[in-house]
Amino acid sequence: MIAPIAAPNSGRLFIVGLGPGHARLRTHEADEALAKAQDIFGYYPYLDRIDARPGQIKHPSDNREELDRAREALLKVVEGRSVAIVSGGDAGVFAMAAAVFEAIESGAPSWRELEIEVIPGVSAMHAAAARLGAPLGNDFCAISLSTNLKPWTLIEKRLQHAVEGDFVIALYNPASMARPDQIYQAFDILNRLLPADRLVCLAKNIGRDNEECIISKLSEVEIKQINMSTLVLIGSSGTRSIPRAKGSWIYTTRGAK
Repeated sequence: MIAPIAAPNSGRLFIVGLGPGHARLRTHEADEALAKAQDIFGYYPYLDRIDARPGQIKHPSDNREELDRAREALLKVVEGRSVAIVSGGDAGVFAMAAAVFEAIESGAPSWRELEIEVIPGVSAMHAAAARLGAPLGNDFCAISLSTNLKPWTLIEKRLQHAVEGDFVIALYNPASMARPDQIYQAFDILNRLLPADRLVCLAKNIGRDNEECIISKLSEVEIKQINMSTLVLIGSSGTRSIPRAKGSWIYTTRGAK
């Protein structure tokens, strides 16, 4: 008896966070999703971190093409393909998950019924915190300094409120060749509102072979060291340093000051 031909699998989209760098920081769930994908979409440097298996097709695109990338991936899912779209760190933190859902909201009504799974990843913020100790041990917030999708005046407002709220602050996308001055403006705000001895950590290339964590006081930060590969952590009033033979542990107390 000849077995019936199985119906093709319906399409599915995996939105995958690759972690901050090395593959060892990628979750098993992310690896399993990537293994199931027939097509993988992403920004060039992120796709370079994935070893495609035979038959997989990579679809690289440039930065600032997130919505187009999301729409192209969704169209592949409509065709019945198993698709992954990737981001560095966690896909839901300043990354592709929001772009996909934005594309769905403004796209074809049928896209709302597609099978979509968001796969979490280790964010740069959490990887940096793990290297340092426990700086996120109490209330914290994350702010992107990129002005690609929002005005600088809004970033200034959010930064001021975060300082006034005494949050530990993680600054993403702190400086680029296109906007080298905004990190200086951000530190002008910090220096105006915070004490000079407030702890600041510069986590550079976290998750990669050349990673480095620089701990200093606010008044001593060398801003010229900060680039797009740097995660900037500004401590709250409860952030402490524990000196030791090799560097220091940084943690934020669990209770109020």
